Amino acid sequence: MSKFKTVLASGLTAAILAIGTSAANADGMSYVTTKGVAPKAKADIVDTAVGAGQFTTLAKALTAAGLIDTLKGKGPFTVFAPTDAAFAKIPPAQLNALLADKAALVKVLTYHVVPGEIVAADVKAGPLKTVEGESLNVTTSSMGVKVNDANVIKTDVIASNGVIHVIDTVVVPN
Repeated sequence: MSKFKTVLASGLTAAILAIGTSAANADGMSYVTTKGVAPKAKADIVDTAVGAGQFTTLAKALTAAGLIDTLKGKGPFTVFAPTDAAFAKIPPAQLNALLADKAALVKVLTYHVVPGEIVAADVKAGPLKTVEGESLNVTTSSMGVKVNDANVIKTDVIASNGVIHVIDTVVVPN
């Protein structure tokens, strides 16, 4: 009987590890579900975001800012990525002006990027220094995580050179 329990326990452990390490959501993006364990991804941050289909405005902005090669680079990076719906909150004339002003666009986009890979299990409340130079204000509560005024709506979208956390609002440095 003890041999049966050992085999059963081994099988359950293997199943939990296989299921618990990552799970695919309906949008096909992988998410870490075991604290601090990130599965290896094949696509970089840019390709992962483009493949998700909800970051077309972000991809357009990264191209206009000349940041595609940077975010395809070695990293690691943590990107707080605003969705197309987040960009839609910006009045069209203001968004078009931002997309046309490369210096302002680089400033805004690099404010969404943090050096290093920070998975959700490692997020702590407080300031988080961005590539742009200023800090994001991270708050945590029972309602979730906020970055400045943006809600983090999906976490731990793993890429080969970092991690993406999806946010519902474009954050702007001072």
